[in-house]
Amino acid sequence: MKNVVVRNIKRADKNAIATFEKLGVSTTHEALGRYQLMKPYMRPIWAGASIAGPAVTILAQPGDNWMIHVAIEQCQPGDIVVLGVTADNTDGMFGDLLATSLKARGVKGLIIDAGCRDVATLKEMGFPVWSRAISSKGTVKATLGSVNIPVVCAGVNVEPGDAVVADDDGVVVVPKKYAVETAAKAQKRSDDEEAKRKKLASGVLGLDMYNMREPLAKAGLIYVDNPEDV
Repeated sequence: MKNVVVRNIKRADKNAIATFEKLGVSTTHEALGRYQLMKPYMRPIWAGASIAGPAVTILAQPGDNWMIHVAIEQCQPGDIVVLGVTADNTDGMFGDLLATSLKARGVKGLIIDAGCRDVATLKEMGFPVWSRAISSKGTVKATLGSVNIPVVCAGVNVEPGDAVVADDDGVVVVPKKYAVETAAKAQKRSDDEEAKRKKLASGVLGLDMYNMREPLAKAGLIYVDNPEDV
């Protein structure tokens, strides 16, 4: 495979991305049909961040962060950098200096299927990272990779420009060709859930709101009043 940098990519619809950022990972994932969710080992290095944006992708070699430096030049305000590696790795490939450079370009955050370091400083900077591990192990700049090609990150195929949504619930990737459609479904789902939330808060039981009693009975569930009757 050639080591390439693709300079011009098509990014997911901005309005759809704004909807994803407002509604978050869980609602977006459900609206997408319950796929494209990264493996649950991808965790935010600090809690509370919630971002969405188009992906600038990196394919890197294990323990080598050279291509992150290359990718920064290709970033636009609002982008999210997504890094996959050619083999499993947990080395600390990203820290506060790279974050400073990304932040200067207006990048919202990083998704990295490897390690991250300088966590306290990154939290102070307000730069969110979702990573496979936290590790102080240093890295090198020795072997080429590629920028803005399709990559696999934490089990999910990510195309350049796809919509990435990340929060405390994980990371989901919406293919850019489905972004507008998925955003509409996510908004409808959110509106429906708000109505259900109000009913549940008023004391209505999920058993009744979802009409569960009859199918539960058909499945064989019975109620008894006394332990002796069991």
